[in-house]
Amino acid sequence: MSFKNDLKLLTKPYYWINILLSLTYIVAKKTPGLCSYIHPYVFPQEESCELDSRETEILFFLMIVVMLRSRKTGSVTMINYLTSSFLYTKLANLILWFYSDIKCGILYGVLFILFALILPEPTYSGPDNVIYFRQPNSLQEELDRDKRVTWLVTFYTTWNPACVTFAPIFAQLSNEYNLDNFKFGKVDIGRLPDDGKKYHVSDSSLSRQLPTVVLFKNGKEECRRPFADGKGKLVKFFFSEDNLKAAFDLTSVHKECKENPIKTRKAIKSNDEDKKTN
Repeated sequence: MSFKNDLKLLTKPYYWINILLSLTYIVAKKTPGLCSYIHPYVFPQEESCELDSRETEILFFLMIVVMLRSRKTGSVTMINYLTSSFLYTKLANLILWFYSDIKCGILYGVLFILFALILPEPTYSGPDNVIYFRQPNSLQEELDRDKRVTWLVTFYTTWNPACVTFAPIFAQLSNEYNLDNFKFGKVDIGRLPDDGKKYHVSDSSLSRQLPTVVLFKNGKEECRRPFADGKGKLVKFFFSEDNLKAAFDLTSVHKECKENPIKTRKAIKSNDEDKKTN
């Protein structure tokens, strides 16, 4: 996504409200005039509006956590960084408000939960050529139905930020490479946990397998990202468009499928008639 698209996304309520929630404590403490006005009510136990050593430590630790988490998820755009950091910044604000005044902490906690319920993170709604498997075992049934079709399938959950970030990338790939015999699919293992177990993808809140992309050829798994090494340790993978193309060699797969189209009965009959004519 371009910087211009990121700015358009920032106009959506989810982003600017979460930015405000992430900055409430700093704004209350460091805005000239505001802190002096609310100081007797919000910070009654503090002598001044300056950050003390404990507050500074919490904010410094928050910066480290956000940087590490963003690096692990492969965040590369402004929106990606914001999305991956919102949870940690809001938790840090919650701790700071409780540290300052328990009533403020409770109020902030209520707002935290309320906005999380009424303002879920916006999901990708643009064009795609993706088939969503919404019934248990429907993916396996499709793989068995026609093994001539190659499938690139994403296993995801709607609540995972990395999956939300990856959605437009997968949609773009489906628009670019989709053929009658090379199709793109998605399985929400949050709703279909048995499918997650079948294909060895964990839907745990601590899972490092979300999202997981699997390439199926001839009805069987060919490769996946991320994958486990020989010791069973998960190998990190950054879900960028270029990385996906390289990891699954999508250009070659697309070329192979295009050169070997699925012949329908009508096409076969037409070819037979041409041969007889000649």
